Amino acid sequence: MKVNKVQWLAIISISILLVACNQAPKTQFEKRTNSDAEGASINPFSIKGKSSKVFTTASNTKLRMESSEALSFESAMQPLENQVSVFVNPQKTFQTFIGIGGAITDASAEIFAKLPTDKQEELLSAYYDVEKGIGYSLCRTPIHSCDFSSGSYTYIEEGDKELKTFTIEHDRQFKIPMIKKAIAAAGGELMLYASPWSPPAFMKDNKNMLRGGKLLPDFYDSWALYYTKFIKAYEAEGMPIWGITIQNEPMAVQRWESCIYTAEEERDFLKNHLGPIMEKEGLGDKKIVVWDHNRDLINNRANVIFEDPEAAKYAWGIGFHWYETWAGGTSMFTNLGNIKESFPSKNLLFTEGCQEGFDPDKYQFWKHAERYGRSIINDFNQGTVGWTDWNILLDQNGGPNHVGNFCFSPIHGDTEKGELIYTPTYYYIGHFSKFIRPNAKRVSTTSSRSHLLSTSFLNEDGSLITVVMNQSDEEIEYKLYCDSETVQLTIPPHAIQTQVIQ
Repeated sequence: MKVNKVQWLAIISISILLVACNQAPKTQFEKRTNSDAEGASINPFSIKGKSSKVFTTASNTKLRMESSEALSFESAMQPLENQVSVFVNPQKTFQTFIGIGGAITDASAEIFAKLPTDKQEELLSAYYDVEKGIGYSLCRTPIHSCDFSSGSYTYIEEGDKELKTFTIEHDRQFKIPMIKKAIAAAGGELMLYASPWSPPAFMKDNKNMLRGGKLLPDFYDSWALYYTKFIKAYEAEGMPIWGITIQNEPMAVQRWESCIYTAEEERDFLKNHLGPIMEKEGLGDKKIVVWDHNRDLINNRANVIFEDPEAAKYAWGIGFHWYETWAGGTSMFTNLGNIKESFPSKNLLFTEGCQEGFDPDKYQFWKHAERYGRSIINDFNQGTVGWTDWNILLDQNGGPNHVGNFCFSPIHGDTEKGELIYTPTYYYIGHFSKFIRPNAKRVSTTSSRSHLLSTSFLNEDGSLITVVMNQSDEEIEYKLYCDSETVQLTIPPHAIQTQVIQ
C-alpha cells in the first residue's frame, strides 16, 4: 500500500505523541539511578545579582555550621601573589553528584532500637532531614552479617545450595524497621545499596565465613542468585535497592566475615555468573559496583575488569575505601583520577570509611573530622560521584562488633544514659551533604594555597555551593573569585566553611 506525504506526517505525529504520553516524569531517585557517568547538563550559572551565605564549623569554638549574614560580591581585580584565593569557574562542569550517606548495619539498628523514642526521632532528623539535619541521601547495608553484627548469620540454612530456605526474617527485628524509618525521614526516597562480607561457610574453601577463604566454583551460580533473592526480598518490603557491590574488601583476610577474589576471579564471576543471572532474574537495571576496597590496588582491579568488554558491560562503576594508610603512606587520591581518565564512562563511589580504634576520650578529637573533610574534597575533585560513611550509629563502646573491631561513628548512642553524642565528624560531613544535593554538577574549583582545600557543586535549583577547609593553625583571609566578581572571607584555624551562593 502506498502512503502519501500527508499520511506519513500524520503517522509520525501520532508516534511522537504516544512516546511522550508514555514518558512519566522521573523522580529524584530515578534521575540518579538512570543517569550516565556525567549526567544531564545544568543551565549556565551567572554570579550577577547573587549573594552569599557562609556556614562555619571550627575547632576550639562553639561554631557548628553557624551561618553568617548575606555577603555581597564586588567587581574583581587581578589577584595578587600575597593574597589567598579560591577560584570557582561554574562554566566548567564535571561529574553528576548522586549523594552522601552512611551505612545502616546490624550494630546501628540494634543501638537505635535501645534508644528512647525521642532520641530515635532526633537521630533520624539529624541525619536525613535536609532542613533540621544534614540531608543524607545514600545508604549502604550489609547482605547478612559483617563484623558490626552481634554474631555471624546468613539468610539460608547451612548446606542449602538451592536456596530453598532463603528468608530475611533475621533483619525484621532491627535493621528493616530502621531502614524504613530512614527512608521516611529522608522524604520517601533513599538510594539504598547492599554489600556482602562473605558467602555462607559451606560455599567457601575454608568452610568458614571468617578469615578470608574463597568462593568455590561449584557455588558461583548459587551465590549470584543469593544477591537477587536479597534484592527481591527487600523490595517486597518497600525498600528499593539501587545496586550492589560484589564483595566488601576482596583482598583482605580479616578475622571477621571476609572472602578473597583476585581481579581475574571477580571479573569472571561478574561476567559469567552475577551479571547474566541478575539480567535473567529481571534485575538488569540494578547497578553493580566492583572492588569495594582501598585506593591502593584500585587501578589493577579497574584495568582487569573494565578492559574486558564482556565484564565491563555489567559494571556501573568501582567502589573504594580509605584504609590504604594502614601501610604508613598517605591517601592515594590520584589513583582515582587515573581511573576517571582511563575509563570515563565508569563511576567512582566511596563505599566505606571510618575512624578506627575507638576511644571514648576522643569523641571530640578534631583530626578525625579533618580526615573526613580532606577525603571528601579530594575524592570529589578526582571524579567521585557519591560518598558513603560506615556505621551511622554505634554505642558508647564503639560497637557492638562480634570480633571486637570497635570504631567511631559520627553520632554515638549512649544506651546507659539514653543520650546521643555528636562528634565533629557529623558536622564536617554535613557541610557537604546538607548543601550539595543529588543531581548537582561539580564545577571547576582551585585554591592558591595548600592550606585551603576546596570543592564546588552547582545544584539543580541554581545555587552554587563551595566548601573550603582550613587545615592550618592560623586564621586565613581569602577571596573567592567567581566569573568577574569576588567576595572576601575569613576562615578560622582548623575549620570548614560552606558558601551558598544564590
